[in-house]
Amino acid sequence: MTRRFRRPRRQPGELETEVLAALWGEGRPMTATEVQESVDTELAYTTVVTILTRLHDKGSLTRAKQGRSFAYAPVEDEAGLAARRMRTLLDTQPNRAQVLARFVSNLSATDERTLKSLLRDAGQE
Repeated sequence: MTRRFRRPRRQPGELETEVLAALWGEGRPMTATEVQESVDTELAYTTVVTILTRLHDKGSLTRAKQGRSFAYAPVEDEAGLAARRMRTLLDTQPNRAQVLARFVSNLSATDERTLKSLLRDAGQE
């Protein structure tokens, strides 16, 4: 009897991250089949389509008809998506100032200097 060992279960959001990484890495729109081949060939095609559809519904991907299927592309680069997620999370908080103050107080000295520089540069526009 041959035992087939299963891959450990992915953490929540891990598959979405892997799909986005594949799209960013390729740098062009990809079909679900291409994403499946890039991420994990043992992953069910329907699972890949579900993840791509969810990311599209969240506004993280665009899609265009390509033959009988869709080709998907990221709306933003990795840094842009992270910034959008941070903004979305901040928008859900009733006390934005308190959340921002806590965020800044937990920054490393290097990150704090970077943030100050960015704010200074943004104020000069």
